[in-house]
Amino acid sequence: MTSRVALEVNGAARTVEVDPRRTLVDALREDLGLTGCKKVCGMGDCGACTVIVDGRAMLSCLMLAVDCEGRAVTTTEGLNDHPLRRAFIEADAFQCGFCTPGQIMSLKALFDANASPTDEEIVRAVSGNLCRCGAYRNIVNAARSVAGRR
Repeated sequence: MTSRVALEVNGAARTVEVDPRRTLVDALREDLGLTGCKKVCGMGDCGACTVIVDGRAMLSCLMLAVDCEGRAVTTTEGLNDHPLRRAFIEADAFQCGFCTPGQIMSLKALFDANASPTDEEIVRAVSGNLCRCGAYRNIVNAARSVAGRR
């Protein structure tokens, strides 16, 4: 048995036919072809699957797609020209790049709520995003530059 789920993804109305147990990350990646959010741990430990749902950073591996019926979902593909993307490049805030989409989505949710976050708020926003390469200092520097501080 499948369920038809209507959602808004990156500003566009989308519909997926999913098993009720299908996670949002699987629906995004496999059904909609949006591979920016990464499926790594599947347990909410790494943050690589972070997307924004109704304005809040959420771990898409812990959400069922059916629970997102009628909700607005933003993935990294929806941020093509966002200043955070440019800041990450300029600050060399990634090495392998695997965690980068999740980091950017967590910071995007922070900046949507607070245009001038403190360093403590920046660090807290990405505290659920594991970077195996250790680029944390540059990630914070990228966020500082978007906030207007270097």
